[in-house]
Amino acid sequence: MARTGRAVIAHGQTFEVREYPVPDPEPGTILLRQELSGICGTDLHNWQKGIPGEMLLGHENVGIIEALGQQVKTDYVGRPLREGDRVIFAPGTPHGAYGFQRDPDRPPHFRGGFADYIYLCYPDTCVLKTDLPPEIAVLTEPFTVGVHAVMRGRVQLGDTVVVQGSGAIGLVTLVCARLSGAAKIIMVGGPARRLELARRMGADVTINIEEIPSVEERTERVLAETPRGAGADVVFECAGFLPAIPEGLGFVRHSGTFVEVGHFVDMGSLDFNPNQLLMRRNLRLEAIWGSRPEHFVRGLPLLERNEFPFAEMVSHILPLERVADGFAALNGTYRLGDETAIKIAVRGGQAG
Repeated sequence: MARTGRAVIAHGQTFEVREYPVPDPEPGTILLRQELSGICGTDLHNWQKGIPGEMLLGHENVGIIEALGQQVKTDYVGRPLREGDRVIFAPGTPHGAYGFQRDPDRPPHFRGGFADYIYLCYPDTCVLKTDLPPEIAVLTEPFTVGVHAVMRGRVQLGDTVVVQGSGAIGLVTLVCARLSGAAKIIMVGGPARRLELARRMGADVTINIEEIPSVEERTERVLAETPRGAGADVVFECAGFLPAIPEGLGFVRHSGTFVEVGHFVDMGSLDFNPNQLLMRRNLRLEAIWGSRPEHFVRGLPLLERNEFPFAEMVSHILPLERVADGFAALNGTYRLGDETAIKIAVRGGQAG
């Protein structure tokens, strides 16, 4: 009898666990036992809008090689691969994306991380071997977004930086800015538990939006922490909420840089005055679209140095059947039970 594995299928705002046959890897492919898959803000935003049709989500993944297809000998940078190796992979490829699998009932199955297995079947998938524990390795994909954002923002030694949003993307962008030489980093976000971790990861100043709900007062607080009160050299919008954009533009100094990171999903439009917020201040406006294999190759060795409390970012690990609880927490109070949710990951029950 053929092996089967479970996958969580999203439709609208509901989730259903289904069983599928586990494929034997074709030449050039890899079958992984899923260890952890993070719930990303992109997943949340898609779910908030209502998933059209059916989709297997989960693009922040780490797994153990269950079986290698013929011709697979090395990872993306040339290191030998064997069954039992732990690997991470870039979800985007020239031929498709893992974690956004539509029509999941049609083979090949398991092209997303909210499942017991992950089938790396797209040609040119960037796979990298790692010895990191899974609780840190699962952060690789979001970490590469921070790498991409800071590279595009051109953070320089001695810069003053503001990061809006204290979720996983904001925290890793904070770390990447620190590694790139930022002298002072101001984190604007919440709740308090996330900001406490932000300070331990290198934030010099934290501003809690729950305690200071006024945009005007937050702006005054941010500007007061910048040289001569003139604003930050670089501001990263990682919150993914439309009102954060005009607010963040108000944090930037004349001729500074604003980098949009948080709107991978279309969450609508907003009105703002380009003359006042952009032109008169001579700003450089950047935006990034996820990350590419280059950012995985650059970012993974930095993550592997483990110089920051990365493991504490994964606040909750849920079984597959509790995926809905994770989405509900991130959609509301950012709390599961009595604990603040930072990064929520899903574990496949057969990946042990």
